[in-house]
Amino acid sequence: MIWKPDVTVAAVVEREGRFLMVEERTEDGLRLNQPAGHLEQGESLIEACTRETLEETAHGFTPRQLVGIYQWPRPRGDVTYLRFAFAGELGAFDATRTLDRGIVRTVWLSLQELETSADRHRSPLVLQCVRDHVAGHRYPMELIRHYG
Repeated sequence: MIWKPDVTVAAVVEREGRFLMVEERTEDGLRLNQPAGHLEQGESLIEACTRETLEETAHGFTPRQLVGIYQWPRPRGDVTYLRFAFAGELGAFDATRTLDRGIVRTVWLSLQELETSADRHRSPLVLQCVRDHVAGHRYPMELIRHYG
């Protein structure tokens, strides 16, 4: 067996001090996460982030800056995630779109609300991405090169 990390993307979207989150059903119960998901074969990281945000929130999303790259081995030891988190512009809402399976709802939460609900987060990366965003971590998109 060849080991490899699970590559994921996440959208960090802030409006008036609140962050767009999704509440989703997981094997550990209801959890909070950014709009996020796995990179699929043949797509770029940017395309993956745009797609996942649309599927989980029914909003368009255009990544504009890289917030950070995060490596997290899940404590169970069965998987390591490599997450690319992007800040960007939230686009139009499509009221006719059905949210991805498992997504219960979207919610806007402040940093303080996220800190007090950390036990409900999908992973520690959720809060770290928001803290990095609040701290002004932004890197140019030119760091990401897609050849394909």
